[in-house]
Amino acid sequence: MLFMVRMQVTLPPDLDPVRREDLVAAERKYSQGLQESGKIAAIWRVSGQFANYCLFDVASHEELHECVSGLPMFAFITTQVEALSRHPNAIER
Repeated sequence: MLFMVRMQVTLPPDLDPVRREDLVAAERKYSQGLQESGKIAAIWRVSGQFANYCLFDVASHEELHECVSGLPMFAFITTQVEALSRHPNAIER
């Protein structure tokens, strides 16, 4: 199942800088693991924002939830999720 997930990160302005650095490093490691496993098929940054779009390729809604809720920054992320299906006019590649 394919899902396009927009993630907007809002870290508290008074977050300890060391904690912020640790969160960013943990998020990178976790995200790269999802990419290596193929669960994140693609990822794009939203220019000028602390936000991104991820194309998830997972087996179920539950697996998507596990992936997203496992993000180290999850408590600071607002998500928008859209389920995707192949468009009938798409050219096979």
